Amino acid sequence: MTAIESQSKALSLNLSFPPIGKDAATTSLTADFAVMLVGVAARQAASPTAMLFQSRLRTDTYEAALLAPVHGAFNQAMANRLQRWKEAPARQPD
Repeated sequence: MTAIESQSKALSLNLSFPPIGKDAATTSLTADFAVMLVGVAARQAASPTAMLFQSRLRTDTYEAALLAPVHGAFNQAMANRLQRWKEAPARQPD
């Protein structure tokens, strides 16, 4: 048996939660199962819903809304508070 044949027989992946004991076994998955998972992911990515979502992500307005809000501050409430603090008259110590 060659190295490629032994790899295609089964891949040993631990897809479970961290084991409680030291004697926990790993789950063996076949290469066919991995190929099937890739196929499922590709079909989901090519679905009309995913394409619509991706097209909305690629527009400039989406990025502009995240990185350059209309009001000009990432946190408008804090910006307003800082502006009021900055404009308040300075207190003189008693």
